Amino acid sequence: MENLLEKIKETSDFLKKKISKEYKHGIILGSGLGNLTKEIKIDLELPYGEIPNFPVSTVPGHKGSLIFGELGRKNVVALNGRFHYYEGYSMTEVTFPIRVMKFLGMETLLISNASGGMNADFEVGDLMIITDHIYLQPEHPLRGKNYNELGPRFPNMNNAYNPHMIRKAEAIALENNITCHTGVYAGLQGPTFETPAEYKMLHILGADAVGMSTTPEVVVARHMGMEVFAISVISDMGYPFEKADKVTHEFVLKKAAEAEPKMRKIIVELLQQI
Repeated sequence: MENLLEKIKETSDFLKKKISKEYKHGIILGSGLGNLTKEIKIDLELPYGEIPNFPVSTVPGHKGSLIFGELGRKNVVALNGRFHYYEGYSMTEVTFPIRVMKFLGMETLLISNASGGMNADFEVGDLMIITDHIYLQPEHPLRGKNYNELGPRFPNMNNAYNPHMIRKAEAIALENNITCHTGVYAGLQGPTFETPAEYKMLHILGADAVGMSTTPEVVVARHMGMEVFAISVISDMGYPFEKADKVTHEFVLKKAAEAEPKMRKIIVELLQQI
């Protein structure tokens, strides 16, 4: 994306003219998790196609709108549908909305996704709070010219996922009898689901779950100094093999939707506490 800084400013200026409140918390709603919007008291909702320089979601389960509203007694900006590298977008385009969120005043970013489990302790429908990730996408969102106005050339990725928010979310899950693990997320390109050999390889590398999103957004959020919390629905199992599902996108959406009330509970209560 050419003239990145100018486009971020153009888009954020366009949106600032439409809002009158201060928003500090951003949320990304992943596959099959769009019903969280029912909990949001909406101030403004804009289809991505009406926002200058925004990509457009093309994946089923991703509605494609930017929502300004109130959730958990906090003002939030929600991406109702995300963008993926496999859709044909560059990583700069995939993460462009995160840049805009920061320019709108976001200090924290809460991310949800659906992922394939690779931990024998997991079951389909469980939740996993992401504590770290393995970046395996073929392109890095910080490749190319670095703008000092956006962040440092070499950002530190220690504690990329905020430990304080992780502990709070674990306590919320425990208090509400929600099965919620912690683990490492591997981010791959997609759009194919992984082969058995790939699931096994990722397990050996130290990943507990795998998906096709999240890691680029986290990198860019941390590059810009935002605090990040991320949580996955284990929508299918890929490893160990005796637990493996014959996964399809429809299967993922169904299982993510079934688990959504639990994720919604954690995210709403976490927002109330931060």
